[in-house]
Amino acid sequence: MSDRHQTLTLVLFSAVIAVTLAITSWASRRRRGSPEEFYAGGRLFSPMENGFAIAGDYMSAASFLGISGVIALYGYDGMLYAVGFLVAWLVVLLLVAELVRNCGRFTLADVVTARLRERPVRIASGISSVTVSVLYLVAQMVGAGSLVALLLGGESGAARSWTVIGVGALMVVYVSCGGMRATTWIQIVKAVLLLGGAVTLTVLVLLRFGGDLGALLGAAAERSGHGRDFLAPGLRYGGEWTHRLDFVSLGLALVLGTAGLPHILSRFYTVPTARAARRSVVWSIGLIGAFYLMTIVLGFGAAALLGGGAVRTSDPAGNTAVPLLSLELGGGAGSTGGSVLFAVVAAVAFATILAVVAGITLASSAAVAHDLYASLSRRGTRGEVGVARVAAVGVGAAAIGLGLLAQHLNVAFLVGLAFAVAAAANLPVLLYALFWRRFTTKGAVWAVYGGLVPAIVLVVFSPVVSGGPGALFPQVDFAVFPLENPGLVAIPLAFFFGWLGTVTSREIADEAKYAETEVRSLTGAGAV
Repeated sequence: MSDRHQTLTLVLFSAVIAVTLAITSWASRRRRGSPEEFYAGGRLFSPMENGFAIAGDYMSAASFLGISGVIALYGYDGMLYAVGFLVAWLVVLLLVAELVRNCGRFTLADVVTARLRERPVRIASGISSVTVSVLYLVAQMVGAGSLVALLLGGESGAARSWTVIGVGALMVVYVSCGGMRATTWIQIVKAVLLLGGAVTLTVLVLLRFGGDLGALLGAAAERSGHGRDFLAPGLRYGGEWTHRLDFVSLGLALVLGTAGLPHILSRFYTVPTARAARRSVVWSIGLIGAFYLMTIVLGFGAAALLGGGAVRTSDPAGNTAVPLLSLELGGGAGSTGGSVLFAVVAAVAFATILAVVAGITLASSAAVAHDLYASLSRRGTRGEVGVARVAAVGVGAAAIGLGLLAQHLNVAFLVGLAFAVAAAANLPVLLYALFWRRFTTKGAVWAVYGGLVPAIVLVVFSPVVSGGPGALFPQVDFAVFPLENPGLVAIPLAFFFGWLGTVTSREIADEAKYAETEVRSLTGAGAV
């Protein structure tokens, strides 16, 4: 990268950081210090505002950098990520949004404990929420590191590492000082910037090919290095049986994982009513759907204009495909237009990462304070907000450490792992609690740990961690589980253990509490 590129981009990076810190400062002066204000922003956001915030929370570095990069490298198979992420919102709309808003206050555990014993369920749900959040944060850290490494000249290990540390420090500031109010407005601003940037790049790609999608796909196949296979299924998830099962596992994780993500569930508590929560999801589906259609165009555009070899040379995982595409669309390396467009896209991507890490960190710190601390401490809910701020520091430190380890993995792939753990550890217990009359406390605890532990163990002993050139530890091989994504095994196990724990429990389900929860979830009567 030229000095001009670096200077302009760093100026825009600084502007993004300044704006987000200003929002945080404004929000910190307006907060009242109550848990409702810190965790839910006072429940004062409109459906449109919350819909934009949900979109800003969900359209992460995995979407903007990772998915486009996977499509640029693997064509048709890369589109599976975009389709899976979008279809997942139908599950959220139909099964989760309104019911969660009616039954809970701040976290997933609030919903499950509405009819079960609190202490064991809160501890289990808190542990799973923090684990999922940290895994998701790692993906954002890796995306930030890839972006700044490209800016400062290829494989700059020091640049990646310091970027990961810097993003971690910023996310702690956002959460500890501004809470949900600051996080929400940062996400809204980010969603507008990201959609604007994606529209601009998509229009420029289509103009290059005269609006002819056939010409775009033909050029992408020709320059990808794979020929017509680039446009057919099987390039990434074909061939061996393990690849085919990985595809099924990934699909399950993406479609079911969204409904178990703590930072997505927490957004439904920021609106005043369940109807507003449902309308928020409708807004977010429209925004997210449009965005994922554009990432498909950007992925094939990167393959067509840059070539698969150039994308892979810059970053073997494909994370820098979109920034490189912007440079090409602006006129190429060394041009003023290329410098400006690259700088804008890089700044938008950086804003994307900052907004998402703020939301995830807030959700994980809420799980620590509201679920773990309140359950284990004799002080109950007193001092929760202070504990949440301290927890944000701890979560940030854990995410930084893991982000430094996983710097060379594709961010969309890393998010796929987080979705698998969320689908296994959180979704089964949530659905059982809402819809199964006989469900017991033992079943809830078994469902959480029965999904969380197998998912983590299977990831540790998968090719993601060892046994290959793209693994975290390529020099050793202890990969005994053949699949890269654990969802196909861990999700059914979680449902099974939830059932087994319930049918073997001596606890008798409280019919009155179930009836109360059912009425509350469906009508909103008694909701906070």
